[in-house]
Amino acid sequence: MTSPPTLPTAKAPAAVGLVAVALAIVYVVWGSTYLGIRVVVEEAPPMVGMGSRYLAAAILLGLVLSLRNGQGLRRLRVSPRELLGCAALGLMLPVLGNGMVAVAEEQGAPSGVTALLIAIAPLMITIFRFSAGDRPRPASVFGVALGLAGLSYLILAGRTGSADEHIPLAAALIVIFASTCWAFGSWVQPRLTLPKDAFVMTVHEMWIGGVILLVVGFVKGERTDPFAYSGEIWLAWGYLVVFGSMIAFSAYVWLLSNAPISLVATYAYVNPVVAVVLGALILDEPITPAILIGGAVIVVAVAIVISVERVRAPE
Repeated sequence: MTSPPTLPTAKAPAAVGLVAVALAIVYVVWGSTYLGIRVVVEEAPPMVGMGSRYLAAAILLGLVLSLRNGQGLRRLRVSPRELLGCAALGLMLPVLGNGMVAVAEEQGAPSGVTALLIAIAPLMITIFRFSAGDRPRPASVFGVALGLAGLSYLILAGRTGSADEHIPLAAALIVIFASTCWAFGSWVQPRLTLPKDAFVMTVHEMWIGGVILLVVGFVKGERTDPFAYSGEIWLAWGYLVVFGSMIAFSAYVWLLSNAPISLVATYAYVNPVVAVVLGALILDEPITPAILIGGAVIVVAVAIVISVERVRAPE
């Protein structure tokens, strides 16, 4: 997961086929990253695993940008203030957002449930806007209340259900904290001084977040033994680096400039569905009544908020 850049949406219409391909990438790849994280943390420590992921992705994306247009490393230059803004996003999104997701999944949070809990981010953004003096529409308030009700049911039903339905409370709370940090980072992004080039912003955001995760992981006592990891772990890690942190984000940036924002925003409630299905098919994670009911309520709530807020002028 990476910070959604603030870009203009007005542009000449793109080919329908290209939009469909890019949207499919964002739907499937971003939805599958929860599965990838779950596989990685089975053997690799969460902070170091995600830190190395983001650092590697930043280096690769930085090389790609430097080799294009003959600008070299000059394309990656930013002002001190812009670097500070990237650092703030690196802390809120890769570190406190994605890093905490990895910690939660290591502690037993199923990948599908994690994606459903993360899906409350648009609801949290609405709460942040309200606290800043903005007054969301009544439908948005209803959507937030409905989403929080679905969230409560998902957690409580998972706590009181059978062993197959059990959702570790500590892990669930960590995911909610991660989602709140992700939402705050997304909400505060337009208020920060950032590079105009969204890809350059992403490079700095990812390497700073990756370094912080690595430092915190090592200070925390995490140790890694790359030669002891199975091929499955390396495959999942490489998938997160290349597909999760580079290809899917590039597709998302392209979509923001070539497709209606109302269409692009649908990823927020499609990703959890993809994650739940993949978790069941690949990791045999149970799809319990709590997940079906609570997840459906959360997805509907997010859809309500997105459909209402998309007509508002950008902040």
